[in-house]
Amino acid sequence: MRTDLSASPRRLAAAALAATLLGGCAVGPDFQRPQTPAATQYLPEPLAPATASAPVAAGEAQRFHQGRDLPRDWWHLFQSPALDALIDQALKNSPSILAAEAALKLAHENMLAQQASFFPAVSVNFNPTRQQVPTGSLTTSAASGAALYNLHTAQLNISYVPDLFGGTRRAVESLSAQADSQRFQLEAAQLALTSNVVVAAIQEASLRAQLTALQNIVDAESRRLELLRGQESAGAAAGADVVNQEAALAQVRSAIPLLKKQLAQQRDLIAALAGSLPADFHFEGIDLASFRLPQDLPLSLPSKLVAQRPDVRSAEEQLHAASAQIGVAQANRLPQLTLSAGIGSSATALSQLFKSGNGFWNLGAGLTQPLFDGGALLHRKLAAEAAYEQAEALYRNAVITAFQNVADALTALQFDAEALAEAYNAERAAFKSLEVNRRQLELGDAALPVVLAAEHNYQQALLNLVQAQASRLSDTAGLFAALGGGWWKP
Repeated sequence: MRTDLSASPRRLAAAALAATLLGGCAVGPDFQRPQTPAATQYLPEPLAPATASAPVAAGEAQRFHQGRDLPRDWWHLFQSPALDALIDQALKNSPSILAAEAALKLAHENMLAQQASFFPAVSVNFNPTRQQVPTGSLTTSAASGAALYNLHTAQLNISYVPDLFGGTRRAVESLSAQADSQRFQLEAAQLALTSNVVVAAIQEASLRAQLTALQNIVDAESRRLELLRGQESAGAAAGADVVNQEAALAQVRSAIPLLKKQLAQQRDLIAALAGSLPADFHFEGIDLASFRLPQDLPLSLPSKLVAQRPDVRSAEEQLHAASAQIGVAQANRLPQLTLSAGIGSSATALSQLFKSGNGFWNLGAGLTQPLFDGGALLHRKLAAEAAYEQAEALYRNAVITAFQNVADALTALQFDAEALAEAYNAERAAFKSLEVNRRQLELGDAALPVVLAAEHNYQQALLNLVQAQASRLSDTAGLFAALGGGWWKP
């Protein structure tokens, strides 16, 4: 989804005319792209070639491939057709993308409007009047000698302001940079939208998986309560054991409404990202197990990151625009030359307007040099320089944030892989412990509080496992977004 901003014939003609007529240098600084950071790695320590693994869904080891580029449609790496369809819908309907596209068009049209200053301004006017001359003090200019007459005047006017010191060129340069900045902001909006949709879909799947796990635990606890009630009736269990089990069951059930609330709100978020109202959006959800964890992770070189992050490129173009504005402010303090010409005809009768002898013409030139303006032009130049310093700081901040995002994502992937392995081991151990304690309780060799504690541990371990699986998927999407999302690929 791109907006074509290739050079139009009008733009090329403007550039050619400017180069022919205004071959002089433009005042102000010539923009130089900031140097690329000299970093050779993202983390203080060397990156491990692969993450840990676990024998569970989303538990595969992930390998980092230095210097490999991301595909443009990076979400296809999760191998989920339902996710692909959801993202397609979001890209087509999201108001944030439509707004970014409109902002790009606005910036582009403003640039083209400024380019018109390279050309002479031509206008034509026709002015019919009826007038009376006070003959007591003035002589009529009408050939008929009448004091009351009609006058028809048609005139072609031409005016041109040569760009002597490059102020217009710098203004066009600034607006062109702003248009490029908007183009990168559009790419950034698309990247943010797609990554948010992926993470939201994964989180929605995680909440449904957690809800299923909780419901299974509720069913198991309910069966345990029925068993204890039967044992109490037979005199084999104390009333306190039944009460304790009822409390444990109520505690598990109390978590279900909270998860349902989060699930409903997550679906509302997905609807908003897809550009739809919650009441009009129908989303059946994507099972967590249907996501495929990408095992081969492209990892761009640090030297290329600033060229691949659309937010950094947008900040760079804002810096470029601010640099050009210094030239505009400086040119405004220098002499301004205006050339003008006019040709026309004037007659008292419309039928005689273009007859011989009724024509007139004029040529003119004006040179204006500001002498005193209370310091306004000087302070505007100083303000432009301050704006450049601000844009430069914002650019450096964008670069630092970009490297931080990648470093955070890499760290998260490594530790999340270890966390998932530990969560899997904890879930297996808790399950075995629960099974042993349940058999002992049925045989009368274990106390109910011990079994309740084992059930609680298993419940928590199961939920932690689901959350750890979702974290690995979400942080993988986070890495792809931090690297720029492959927007530069065809």
